[in-house]
Amino acid sequence: MSKPGPSTSTTSSLAFLEYTGIPRSWLSKRPKLPSRNWLIFLGVTSSLSCLYFYDRQQCKKIKQQYIDRVKHLADEPLGSMDLPRKVTVYSSRWPGDEDYERGTKYFKKYVKPYLVAAAIDYDIVNGKRHGALTEIVANRIKMQRRREAGLEPPQPGDIIPVPGLKTAEARKAHMLKGGNIIMGRTTLKEYLEGLRQGWTEPLKIVEKEQELARLLADDGVFDEPDSAPSSSSTSPPIFHPLQIDFSSRHTAPPPPDDATPPPQTIPPQPPLLLVPFVNHIGLAQIPHMLYEFFNRRKDVKKGAQVAMLLINPRTRPFQESDLEWDKEAESYYKSSTEKLPTEIEEARKSFYKALPEKLALARALANREREPTKAELAHPPPSDMDLRVERLQKEVRWRDNIVGWNIVKPDAPASWDDRFRDSLSVIVDHDATDDGQMLIQQSFD
Repeated sequence: MSKPGPSTSTTSSLAFLEYTGIPRSWLSKRPKLPSRNWLIFLGVTSSLSCLYFYDRQQCKKIKQQYIDRVKHLADEPLGSMDLPRKVTVYSSRWPGDEDYERGTKYFKKYVKPYLVAAAIDYDIVNGKRHGALTEIVANRIKMQRRREAGLEPPQPGDIIPVPGLKTAEARKAHMLKGGNIIMGRTTLKEYLEGLRQGWTEPLKIVEKEQELARLLADDGVFDEPDSAPSSSSTSPPIFHPLQIDFSSRHTAPPPPDDATPPPQTIPPQPPLLLVPFVNHIGLAQIPHMLYEFFNRRKDVKKGAQVAMLLINPRTRPFQESDLEWDKEAESYYKSSTEKLPTEIEEARKSFYKALPEKLALARALANREREPTKAELAHPPPSDMDLRVERLQKEVRWRDNIVGWNIVKPDAPASWDDRFRDSLSVIVDHDATDDGQMLIQQSFD
């Protein structure tokens, strides 16, 4: 029994499609299910695509819901001399991450939209290396103490009111109405250490490069063998009339830096909003990265609720138990960060091992003891002064990294001073428990 042939309509349709240029072999093929591998591939990709688009859709929905709850605050009128509420965002470098702005980017993406919607201004203070945020906080406090002690000129508006500029008391009151956002545990450690240094150390602001240059000048690394002091080094300095300082002839000299003792009490500081932050990096944390990639709505909701706490704050005194806040985040540091002191010491040994040969070459060329080669003419080797500058820069970087790492490393406790108890406060959830523990972190775990 012969198979039934194609119908007349089907044949005419195929003939018509052939005139369009489609090969007949394509038209005669019968469709069939994809292979097993293709079915697996299509199933996985379609599932992941659905997860991705669902997550991003929920992110937009959550974000808009919270913006609608606070955008009416931007319509509230301000007085002609009033300023909008302002907060300060503190962020530090995450150990092992080359991108030192990771915490700042997190704030801008997940917290900033709601502050902008509520007409709350903000200022970002970010540390580019470990210990940099501590220096910024400490130096700002010392500068404030120096102005109050008369060691620095007052700011405009402190003595004579200037239209448009607030007095020192008004600026302090406006600052206390804002708040300090602390992005993660490393930032908390650096911020508290900066407070401790700023309020307990002498008022002298040390220039690290100059201080270290004086320290390194006497270690004999750059001394020439059998060198005798030249006549130019023992000659008296040349007098120039422009070197005379006439500005302080008729004014009393300011008191020395060490004459002003540290205060017995720390003035009230803006309330702290502690924002849990973990930065997953490294091969071992790829599963966490994949989970976060398809669950951005969790971060969106977390950032929105953090902003809500700041917009309508409820505070309690800072407690010693807060020094252990977000400690579990330290377990996510890359294991290679523990080798930082060893790596710095190896880099220092390698530099000083190669330094004598570089010095000998630089001085031989400078003293014309031999002619430079073609390669040296094309690429001149560093001079004696270049090597001194390079050494100073490396030593500053090495020492700063060691000091900063000793502040943020996991086994280093957060700084504490008894005066923090009366000056620091923490913004907590409105449903916080009686013992003052924050619920914000528990709600996102």
